[in-house]
Amino acid sequence: MVVVSQPAARPRVSARIGAIAPSATLAVDAKAKALKAAGRPVIGFGAGEPDFPTPPAIVEAAVRAAADPANHRYTPAAGLPALKDAIAAKTLRDSGYEVSPASVLVTNGGKQAVYQAFATVLDPGDEVLLPTPYWTTYPEAIRLAGARPVEVVAGADAGYLVTVDQLEAARTERTKVLLFNSPSNPTGAVYSPEQTEQIGRWALEHGIWVITDEIYEHLVYDETVFTPIVKVVPELADTTIVLNGVAKTYAMTGWRVGWMIGPSDVIKAATNLQSHLTSNVANVSQRAAIEALTGDLSAVAAMRTAFDRRRKTMVSMLGQIDGVQIPVPQGAFYAYPSVAGVLGRTIRGITPATSAELAALILEQVEVAVVPGEAFGPSGYLRLSYALGDDDLVEGVGRIVELLGEAR
Repeated sequence: MVVVSQPAARPRVSARIGAIAPSATLAVDAKAKALKAAGRPVIGFGAGEPDFPTPPAIVEAAVRAAADPANHRYTPAAGLPALKDAIAAKTLRDSGYEVSPASVLVTNGGKQAVYQAFATVLDPGDEVLLPTPYWTTYPEAIRLAGARPVEVVAGADAGYLVTVDQLEAARTERTKVLLFNSPSNPTGAVYSPEQTEQIGRWALEHGIWVITDEIYEHLVYDETVFTPIVKVVPELADTTIVLNGVAKTYAMTGWRVGWMIGPSDVIKAATNLQSHLTSNVANVSQRAAIEALTGDLSAVAAMRTAFDRRRKTMVSMLGQIDGVQIPVPQGAFYAYPSVAGVLGRTIRGITPATSAELAALILEQVEVAVVPGEAFGPSGYLRLSYALGDDDLVEGVGRIVELLGEAR
């Protein structure tokens, strides 16, 4: 009798893709929406998207574009020439330095720009310095490129801003890239012009690439200013990739238009990747983005005013909670309170030991969805977006204040 051995079972999903963690922010938002659809009065602070409609002029431009047969066909993978021109002009207007349209690659939203930036400059074994707390997608994109994220942690006491000394302590011979995000998601922290220049000159001195995510550039408050790192350290232009998009500034999260700006060889390589990955971004969305970038910023100013009002309300209310520390966010539309002083205390018979457990308790007990700090680095924090209506914000934060006020 001949015994035929069976081949060993092979994994159905590749190790590379199987290791990716789902987006925690999208997961929280999806759960909140599902509970709300089931009739529960859930208020969600999870999603990072404006609650405003896209400005009418942008929508009207898209309607016109949809009727034009020229937009029904493939267009260049790197983006419509008119949009690349608009991005270059917008960069000069808002950031104060010139870029060539040839140095621009239009992507399917900011996330694709993040992925392609890391994929284009990293090799297996490279290290990326990742100021922490970080946006949840950054480390996953770094790992997909075969590289290793190196967390550089700045807590609430430091205003969530890392220093050059911290970066230098984390630098090794394998360090190739610094991720720079200001204004920051998830913390709302904004680096000053002086801090930005110090970090930029440190990166230049050590030959470290900078990937700078500037998607929240227009959302800064009080006397805070947004500082483009290439503006204050122009010599970095040859080793910097700028990531941006229309999603946050123009309430266009669903339109999926982002971009990369960088050295010509990097942009050419990233364009080759995109030509196989997705080809061109939807032409109607690109035409809408042209209208957004070439129009005035009055709608943006109105949204910023509303975000600022909500920011102040949220910070004031959260600051009432014993055990909560909340640096005032200076940009974006997130508050990132430290809840370390609440953990280990008993609330309605439950003693949460981590911010993930606390977030679960808040959702279960008062039907408010927040994102725990574990999604962005260390435990002990919560992220709340204030990009939702004033009434829902007051009601939702009020529920949290009442619940955590019971901690003993």
